[in-house]
Amino acid sequence: MDSAEQTIDPIVALGAVELSRAIHAREVSCREVMSAYLERIERCNPRVNALVSLRERSVLLAEADERDRQLYRGQSMGWMHGMPQAIKDLAATAGLRTTLGSPLFAEQLPAQDAISVARVRASGALIVGKSNVPEFGLGSHTYNRVFGTTGNAYDPALSAGGSSGGAAAALALRMLPVADGSDMMGSLRNPAAFNNVFGLRPSQGRVPHGPAPELFVQQLATEGPMGRSVTDIACLLAIQAGHDPRVPLSLREDPAIFNQPLQRDFRGARLGWLGDYGGYLAMDDGVLALCEAALEDFRQLGCEVEACQPAFAMEALWQCWLVHRHWLVQGSLGPLYADPQQRRLLKPEAQWEVEGGLRLSAADVYRASQLRSDWYRALERLFERYDFLLLPSAQVFPFDAEIPWPSRVGGRDMDTYHRWMEVVIGPTLAGLPSLSVPVGFNPAGLPMGVQIIGPAQADRAVLQLGHAHEQLTQWVARRPAGHPL
Repeated sequence: MDSAEQTIDPIVALGAVELSRAIHAREVSCREVMSAYLERIERCNPRVNALVSLRERSVLLAEADERDRQLYRGQSMGWMHGMPQAIKDLAATAGLRTTLGSPLFAEQLPAQDAISVARVRASGALIVGKSNVPEFGLGSHTYNRVFGTTGNAYDPALSAGGSSGGAAAALALRMLPVADGSDMMGSLRNPAAFNNVFGLRPSQGRVPHGPAPELFVQQLATEGPMGRSVTDIACLLAIQAGHDPRVPLSLREDPAIFNQPLQRDFRGARLGWLGDYGGYLAMDDGVLALCEAALEDFRQLGCEVEACQPAFAMEALWQCWLVHRHWLVQGSLGPLYADPQQRRLLKPEAQWEVEGGLRLSAADVYRASQLRSDWYRALERLFERYDFLLLPSAQVFPFDAEIPWPSRVGGRDMDTYHRWMEVVIGPTLAGLPSLSVPVGFNPAGLPMGVQIIGPAQADRAVLQLGHAHEQLTQWVARRPAGHPL
C-alpha cells in the first residue's frame, strides 16, 4: 500500500453532518467537494467496484457550480446541498440507468425518480451514479452479470455483503459522505456489519417505498439510511422519512424528530440478548463471541443486559419467511420467468424463488401471515420486559467474494442461498426498527455488527442507543492498524 493510498483529503475525511455545515458556512465550495469525492472515487472504486453508472465529471462539476451560485444568492436546498450521493441500483433514477443488477434491465432509463430519490434530490444532493447490487437484490452478496462483484472495504477479495453492498463499501472507503440503501433480508444491516459502518432498517412505513404497484402487499422491503455515524444516519432519515399520499401505509410522524439531538441517559435501560436463539442459528467461529463481548459496552452505558428468548418456534418462522419471500418475488419476477427467453437470463436463485411462489396456494400465504402476526406478538411480549433487543447482524464474517453464498456455516450445511442470513429475518417480519452497529474485528481484521432492535416505530430510541454506543466505542475510527480508511 503506497503513501498516496493512505492520504485522505480533508474534505472526504469529514462526516456528513460536518460536511453539510462546512458547505453552508462556505468554508468549502460545492465544486471543491465534488472534485475531492470524484478523485476519491477514481482512486478507490477500481479496487472494490462499489459504484457503477458513474456520470461525467464535467457534468457533475457544472451541477456543483450551480449549487455554489445558489449559496451565493443565499439559497440552500437543504441538508444535502452540494453533497455527492450514489443511489442504490434498485431505486429508480430519472434519466440514469437503473439496472437492478439484471441483464434484462441493463439499459433501463426510468422516467421518474423513486420517492426516496426525489427527496434527496430536493434536499440538494448531486447524484454521481449508482451503488452496485446483487441481481434484483436477491442475496446478501453483491455480484451480478452487468457490473460484476463488489469487494469488501477491508479486503476486496471478500464479500461486501448485500444487497446494499455497493453502498456500504463506498461509504466505508469515503467515496460517499452518507448512503441510501434498502432492506428486505438484512440488506442494510449485513453490509453495514461487513464494512464497519452503521445501517438502519426503519420501522415498516417509516420511509415510503415507491411509487410501487403493490401498495398493500409489499410489507417486507423498506428503504433506509447508512452512515459512518449515527448522527449522519438520523439526518438522512429525516429526509427519507415522512408520509406520502401515494403510499397509504406510510407513517405520518414528522420526520423532523430525527434532526433533534440524540443524547440520552441509558442508565437502567433493560436490554434482552437473543444471541443465536438458544443454539438454533448456525454461527461461524468467533461471531457470537465477538458480539457477546460487545454486551459489556452496553453495560458500561448503564444498561442491564440479560439473555432472553422469544416464545416461538424458530423453524416455523423460517418457513413463514420462505412463503412470504417466494410469494413476493414470484409476484414481481413471475412475468419474466414465464418467458423462456427472459427466464434464462434470471440467476438460479431468482428462478428458485419464482418456482417456490408458483407452488403456493392462497391458504399457504394466509397461514404464513397468521404466523407472522404471532411472531410480532411474541416479540411484543418480550418488549413488556425489555426496552431493546440485541442480536448479531450476521452469522458469518465476510467470505470469499468468488463464491455465490456460504454453503456451510458453523459446521452445518445451508439448504438455501440465504439460510446463512436467517438471523436478520426477525425484525423484518415484525416490521421493527433495527440498527446494525459496529462491534469490532476478529483476529483477521474483519468487522462484525450487532442489531439494536426496538419496539414498533421506536426508530429514534434505537438511534439514541446506537449513538450512545458509538460515543463509547468509536469502532468506525478504531480500524485495524495500517488500513487506509
